[in-house]
Amino acid sequence: MKAFNGYSVNPNAELAGYEAAKMAGNAKSAKVVFVYASCDYDIKKLITGVKKYYDCPIIGNTSFTGVILPNGFVTSDKGFVGIMTVCGNDLEVGVACVAKKSPTEDAVEIGEKAVRKAMKNVGTDLAPTALYMVASPTEEEYYLKGISKVIGRVPFFGGSAADNTISGNWKLFADNVVTPEGVAVAVIYTTAEMANVFTGAYHETKDMGIITKVNGNRTLVEIDGKPALKQYAKWRKMKPAKLMGGALLAETIVSPLGVKDRLGDLVAIRHPMNGNADYSMNIGNKLATGTCVIRMEATVDELIKSVGETIDALNKKLGGTPAFYHLVHCGGRRAGIDARINEVYKQIVNKVGNVPFIMEFTFGEYGYESDGRNTCGGLMLSFTAFKN
Repeated sequence: MKAFNGYSVNPNAELAGYEAAKMAGNAKSAKVVFVYASCDYDIKKLITGVKKYYDCPIIGNTSFTGVILPNGFVTSDKGFVGIMTVCGNDLEVGVACVAKKSPTEDAVEIGEKAVRKAMKNVGTDLAPTALYMVASPTEEEYYLKGISKVIGRVPFFGGSAADNTISGNWKLFADNVVTPEGVAVAVIYTTAEMANVFTGAYHETKDMGIITKVNGNRTLVEIDGKPALKQYAKWRKMKPAKLMGGALLAETIVSPLGVKDRLGDLVAIRHPMNGNADYSMNIGNKLATGTCVIRMEATVDELIKSVGETIDALNKKLGGTPAFYHLVHCGGRRAGIDARINEVYKQIVNKVGNVPFIMEFTFGEYGYESDGRNTCGGLMLSFTAFKN
């Protein structure tokens, strides 16, 4: 396999899509194009521009504030787009996007429908080598559950669509279907080896407790029978009033919660998003009562350094020269890193050399451990590489 990058900051969405595609090139040999763009664009027009150059599957989403490519951190107040085109004789890819049109629609069924469509577009009913998923940051676990009902567990990577202000202005898409709510998938068939490292790269603290009450799927009400926000504030030696509303999201970038898998190989990060008047906390992923949550920690310096360390771990896991890197980086981490984002870029290029890559910034991350389940988290890194 081979991959090629392109980008544009043209404020005209259609021209931006075409310019990025033309820069990446390889129109005749492309098997799939990953597209990550500004939420300020008209995404349908952006896709029109990309499709003027490529006649192959296209999949992607809006990315928080920018993308990172070999050229650097690409961003603009008037729009940005970065793409990675993947080519290969030993590669077939099918994509599909299914919108969730009403709150009553079942996310599991939507996931099943999306993956069946993607497989049909390849012309097979066989499970793929790998699965890429992008979803709205609301019901990712349920879309994945539906997909897994059809294809079982296959190596898995991706991330949730994002916008620049956490206002629901995100979009996800595959080919000509664009939606703010739903799921898009790419089923990948190849004999090339793939590896994924899925990590928060946080340190565990001694602060931990049992979830004793949850409201719905994503509101943490009690830890050890105590109001969750008060318990978290006690751990941090902070006043609960300082963690109300959106202040909680910013404060927890360097100290979120974590949930261990059954073997302890993976700690899936759970990002507290909003502090409520009843001292409950809205969380970025699904929670379950009876589960232990651990307070995690990392400095901004460590968040930056973890990018290079995770690429090292990925290279070791792959055990060979990659054809390309697909790097999913949490948008919340990126917000915490803020003006130091170029240090992240330097971490990447120092580790990957001349190998093509793309990094998007998401509101949820997806990955797997070899002896665990495919899963979703927040404030995480999902770094993937395929061999030449």
